[in-house]
Amino acid sequence: MQEFQPGRTAVRRDVFRRKVWSAQASRVVEDTAEALVLGCRPGAELLAPTTWIEWLLTGDETARLRALPTLAAGDWQLGPWSWRDTALLQWVPPDTWFSVNAFFDATGDGKLTHWYVNFQHPMRRTSIGFDTFDLLLDLVVAPDLSRWDWKDEDEYAHGRRLGVVSEADHRAVEEARGEAVAMIERGAGPFAAERGLGTWRYESQWPDPQLPTGVMDLG
Repeated sequence: MQEFQPGRTAVRRDVFRRKVWSAQASRVVEDTAEALVLGCRPGAELLAPTTWIEWLLTGDETARLRALPTLAAGDWQLGPWSWRDTALLQWVPPDTWFSVNAFFDATGDGKLTHWYVNFQHPMRRTSIGFDTFDLLLDLVVAPDLSRWDWKDEDEYAHGRRLGVVSEADHRAVEEARGEAVAMIERGAGPFAAERGLGTWRYESQWPDPQLPTGVMDLG
């Protein structure tokens, strides 16, 4: 698959059992052998499960709790949404069961607020970006790498019970946990100070990324 040029729109899709679960438009920051790096800011277009949108709009925890059973049953619905509140940089390496996301304050000084390791299927490049699948488990990391905390362990366990996270997925995630923590401890990869990702800013001349026509088509 041809490399994506900086500034181009690229779409991350989460795909479960040959059906799109979410789609997020971003701008390509760089595309190298190390990783595909994408950025977005408030206003970027998404398609998201309606249960997730309802939870964000109302704070109703029961809406969030319905998300996993509907995912497992394959009967979720998607609705339009736009990215809010933060600027986001995604570092997505090839053949790896996690990505590293950096969140920045989009309303104030633009500083890095935290890192976020997202465990997911290794990316599969497409003509419009890449496909993956979020495996529910996350690791939240302080901006200075001084501490980290596991997030959504209960949701991950529930996903395993429902068959959303397979045993093969679980074995890969267990290995990836150690890889991610070692990277944080060494200050390596995207966490390396000299890499400069912690001081990234969205290019002012780039318009908000929009989802392309045919985003739901898996080919």
